[in-house]
Amino acid sequence: MNHYRHTVHYYETDKMSITHHSNYIRWMEEARVYYLSQIGCGYDKMEDEGIVSPVVSVSCSYKRSTTFADEIEIRVRIKEFKGIKLIVEYEMIDLKDNSLVCTAQSEHCFLNSENKPVNLKKLNPQYYERLTANIT
Repeated sequence: MNHYRHTVHYYETDKMSITHHSNYIRWMEEARVYYLSQIGCGYDKMEDEGIVSPVVSVSCSYKRSTTFADEIEIRVRIKEFKGIKLIVEYEMIDLKDNSLVCTAQSEHCFLNSENKPVNLKKLNPQYYERLTANIT
């Protein structure tokens, strides 16, 4: 599991002074991109090799609100990966009181430069090994 921190920006809040729900999806992406780069599977590296990883689905369960200047810890873990589909889970914790803010999941596939699905186990065993080694 990897931990990523995000401080809620003023522009991420709405008229009710709470974080707009769409921002949690952005934070998931920030945390995921950071995590994957930490394990040697950065998007920039993969894209240089002609591999892209679009989001196939995303789900969030909001537990409580956050507001401007809250510091949020996003815990990221790979739930499942078998070569084609990657499932990533997230827990967002408000560090001021260690309360659970949101649980979420995103699913991704891997495509080549022609937008055709690829199996990383065959195409790039190094990425496959790094991703499977981090399943928790």
